[in-house]
Amino acid sequence: MMAKAIAGVDDRLAGWVADDFGLTLASAVPVGYGADAAAELWRATTMDGGDYAVKLSGGGTAAGLVVTAELARQGLPGVVAPLATRDGQVCGVREGRRLSVVPWASDERAIAGGMRSAHWRAYGEVLAATHGVTVTDELAALPREDHTHAAIGAATREMDRRLRTVGGSADRWTRDVAVRWREAADDVATLLDRVDRLGAELRDRPADLVVCHGDPHLGNLLLGPEGRVWLIDWDDAVLAPRERDLMFVVGGVLAFAPVTAAQQAAFFEGYGSMELEPLRLAYHLGVRALDDISSWAGDVADADRPEADRVRALRIVEGLLSPVGLITLARQALRDLGRWEA
Repeated sequence: MMAKAIAGVDDRLAGWVADDFGLTLASAVPVGYGADAAAELWRATTMDGGDYAVKLSGGGTAAGLVVTAELARQGLPGVVAPLATRDGQVCGVREGRRLSVVPWASDERAIAGGMRSAHWRAYGEVLAATHGVTVTDELAALPREDHTHAAIGAATREMDRRLRTVGGSADRWTRDVAVRWREAADDVATLLDRVDRLGAELRDRPADLVVCHGDPHLGNLLLGPEGRVWLIDWDDAVLAPRERDLMFVVGGVLAFAPVTAAQQAAFFEGYGSMELEPLRLAYHLGVRALDDISSWAGDVADADRPEADRVRALRIVEGLLSPVGLITLARQALRDLGRWEA
């Protein structure tokens, strides 16, 4: 973490923003939310009164910035384009990380519970417009869904091996997450097996690939007056079947914010009628469930993390395993398809 100057602006950050974007910062306040440990985010104001999100990103690629620039160019609602650097790029590169500047859209996050029917309709409209956008040369370069999930499968198997062997000498939080993992280990193993089978089946089936956000949960949705919404954090943008995005509404993903029938109805008023493939929904729910449980369990077991972060991660693991959690939802989706014996 960079040291903060007395005036409220980190000297290096201010210098980078000035050099790359031609902006003079008056303040830059760190923003703490977000699950990306390789990123730092500030809410920054400029001397001329501008309000911006300034982000240093260490993971992934610049694809999210490229896609938002192109979507905004095509006039999509609810998408905020990044500022171009002095040399016309979507970001600068500083100390091996991407430096981006985006106009600050809103202080109100959907995850805080302020979603009204008008917001759900607008949310549907934004995703419908995203899925219907013309795939230009810039967008054609996005990653493509291939239904392999190899890295997620490997991470899940490694986490299973690690947590099954945790002993009494481990610290409290590692022991706690190991207990919860062992209790769910059979379900996790079955889920991985069923997802592997579904992936093999879907690889042999043609799919209509559209531009997807890839992670459009309510934590990545900002709210405005009169039902306005903005979808942010496009780092996982991908060309994929639309079920990749719609699982966040149809299946629900966040245990602490389940999507009600009325909210789904309002969403599809904005999105439009759509016949979804249950097989693809189940696959994407399962992959997401495995990704979340292995990554959050790993955070709990990481003794180098601050205790508060480990406690938060443990609560998320417990949510994933709860009756309304993503592991449960993925299992039920497979049971509905006859792919998981009751």
